[in-house]
Amino acid sequence: MITSVLVANRGEIACRVFRTCGELGIRTVAVYSDADENALHTRVADEAVRLPGAAPADTYLRGDLIVKAALSAGADAVHPGYGFLSENAGFARAVLDAGLVWIGPPPEAIEAMASKTRAKKLMGLEPLETVTAADLPVLVKAAAGGGGRGMRVVRELDALGAELSAARAEALSAFGDGEVFVEPYVEGGRHVEVQILADAHGTVWALGTRDCSLQRRHQKVVEEAPAPGLGDLTETLYDLSVRAARAVDYVGAGTVEFLVADGKAHFLEMNTRLQVEHPVTEAVFGVDLVALQIQVAEGAALANDPPRARGHAIEARLYAEDPARSWAPQTGTLHRLAVPEGVRLDTGYTDGDPIGVHYDPMLAKAIAYAPTRAEALRKLSGALERADIHGPATNRDLLVRSLRHPEFAEARMDTGFYERHLAALTTSVPDPYAPLAAALADARGDARSRFGGWRNLPSQPQVKRYDLAGTEHEVRYQHTRAGLTADGVRVVHADARLVVLEVDGVRRKFEVTRYGDQVFVNATALTALPRFPDPTAQQAPGSLLAPMPGTVVRVAEGLATGAAVRAGEPLLWLEAMKMEHKISAPTAGTLTALHATPGQQVEVGTLLAVVETTPVSTAPR
Repeated sequence: MITSVLVANRGEIACRVFRTCGELGIRTVAVYSDADENALHTRVADEAVRLPGAAPADTYLRGDLIVKAALSAGADAVHPGYGFLSENAGFARAVLDAGLVWIGPPPEAIEAMASKTRAKKLMGLEPLETVTAADLPVLVKAAAGGGGRGMRVVRELDALGAELSAARAEALSAFGDGEVFVEPYVEGGRHVEVQILADAHGTVWALGTRDCSLQRRHQKVVEEAPAPGLGDLTETLYDLSVRAARAVDYVGAGTVEFLVADGKAHFLEMNTRLQVEHPVTEAVFGVDLVALQIQVAEGAALANDPPRARGHAIEARLYAEDPARSWAPQTGTLHRLAVPEGVRLDTGYTDGDPIGVHYDPMLAKAIAYAPTRAEALRKLSGALERADIHGPATNRDLLVRSLRHPEFAEARMDTGFYERHLAALTTSVPDPYAPLAAALADARGDARSRFGGWRNLPSQPQVKRYDLAGTEHEVRYQHTRAGLTADGVRVVHADARLVVLEVDGVRRKFEVTRYGDQVFVNATALTALPRFPDPTAQQAPGSLLAPMPGTVVRVAEGLATGAAVRAGEPLLWLEAMKMEHKISAPTAGTLTALHATPGQQVEVGTLLAVVETTPVSTAPR
């Protein structure tokens, strides 16, 4: 029997595994980098062992240090979670060689399937060795790992070399393996997968399908079980998935992924680990996949047949990112994260935790279960809309709008959903009364700090300014004997936390929370602005500022001060939260300053370069 489990991972998945271990009476051990010293997963574990450093290559990708940590803490088993070393056969062997139980598939099965190139050959498929214009578009893909990292769609042959280099660098940083390959890119398809669970006695379960078609940067955003509208294709997917598992004598939890287009299933890969989206399968089948992983690792046999599926479940990934700005990751303090009761929230954060730059920007997964798909959709979108999410910008509004989009509601989505609809889904429609509610709440807070009562003389209108979705809003209100007044709106109630306004005969309630200059009015985020702007805060026109903290990984070849640049031309690349982010020229002109150098660490707002707008030739440099 397993008595103590070390999770060779961090964040949400570590917390999720620890939760099941606690229910089973199993002691838990966390590992943590210096950046994660006070992270939630280190606090909820029974014990924690430090991995010196912050970068994944120095910490969570160091299998030798993790095995040493397990032995020093007296753990007798290792669960790899997902990402990092979860599909690394060498790490699995090191765990087993140390006399520990590996809660995962045999190293040989990982070896056969974890490399997507070997997996395709096993299934009778081959990657493209040479690429011609006739093959376009193609997909550059990392051979190891997942999560959309090391993946690029290439539509122009001239761009292939640069995208291969970028994919290799990103894959090496995320997985410690820079191998990439090229395959045809199937457009208009749905991403569908089958959950597999196998024991060491020859039983293989196909635990239903999941649809994961809503993706950004080839990383899943919304997932659901079962995948809707597959019809007779479901049994074909089951058969192919079970065949793949049996082909490598698979043991444990795994996922076989397909691209479904024109009624046909195209094999993508087999992930030899637990998936981020496993909770939707758990909800529909009424199982705990982590508990089953542990039982299988202990040698237990599965029942001959899996449990029956009931109902529908949908999961949405909440990211600290701005979808309207090329999915730019956000950092800062997560002041509050809470969803209404009845919705499962898997997270690696709690109120007051910092969101740093070193790891993936996913904050949490919200999962709703209901008897029907329509009910699950309504439940999840409503819960996300009402959730308290106070801190850096997130994709919450995008998720709500995506779940309510007719194409998704009618199950007509495919992997190109965001390419078609992102602009409309990120068009901000802020609540016009949010600034007024914030100002009235601030006014009540100010009033409590006053000495004495109201004056007999009429007061002058008070003015407060707020930034709302990038637009400045000025609010005017007055203190009178009757209370606070604002033009055109009846103030029913106002205190520092709650404002009730009557607009056209309808009363509306606004809950107001303030953290320094950040103000949250219901789900709307505002920034309180000073009464008199700081004149020194202005930047020269054409200044390129770092949109996030990160590392300058490279500068465009041959780029130097005085060079002519085209509008949209990539100038440099930042790496933040395990993804590369391109910084491009905002306009055609001349590069008059270049402050960024490869390897440089930058903070938000760091001046990287300046492009002065001048008439220039549109010919490439």
